[in-house]
Formats: sequence, C-alpha cells, structure tokens
Amino acid sequence: QVQLVESEGGLVQPGGSLRLSCVASGSFFSIGLMGWYRQAPGKQRELVATITSGGSTNHRDSVKGRFTISRDNAKNTVYLGMNSLKSEDTAVYFCNANGRDYDNIVKNYWGQGTQVTVSS
Repeated sequence: QVQLVESEGGLVQPGGSLRLSCVASGSFFSIGLMGWYRQAPGKQRELVATITSGGSTNHRDSVKGRFTISRDNAKNTVYLGMNSLKSEDTAVYFCNANGRDYDNIVKNYWGQGTQVTVSS
C-alpha cells in the first residue's frame, strides 16, 4: 500500500508562484511513474504533468514553460513548481503514483488533493 500526502496549496495572486510536493509512504518495493492532475469546479480531472523514475517528463501544453515537475527518488517525493500562475490554474491538485509491491504487482494511487486558488 502507498499513501500519497500532498503539501498545502494556497491562495496566490496572478503571476505568482507556488511549489507543491507529494510524499509517497507505506510498504512498497518501488515507485514508478508519478504525476500531478487537477480538477477545476464543474470540470473533469485533467493531467498536468508526469515524470518517470528516470526523470523523463511530460507537461500539458497549457502549463509548458510555467510549470515544472521534478522528483527526488531517495525521498519518494514529487514536486510541481508553478510560476506565472493564472486564474485558470485554480483547481484542486492531485498527486498520482504507480507503486510496485513486493509481489511485483503495480497499483495506482491518489493523494487527497490540495486546493490552489489564483486570485487577486
């Protein structure tokens, strides 16, 4: 089992910055692909960015150049650096990860979500 715990989001002014973190804990052999998703009110959850254990990243077009996903494998932690925030970035942000257990079974896990509000 893997537990994902995100850092607190917050209220940020347009153009501001924020960094989210998510720590994976529990009993597992390894953590594979990690990512961030977000869900705005009345909208479907959407992928923001992913990062493999080897560090290969993928960002959705609307955040390219503004958001950066990174990870620290030794700490089982994934980060999302967010710059030049816009009102349309307002959403609940969710951490996601694939965890491999000691029976070599891979399962997908979600964090509880953290609110990011961009407003003046």
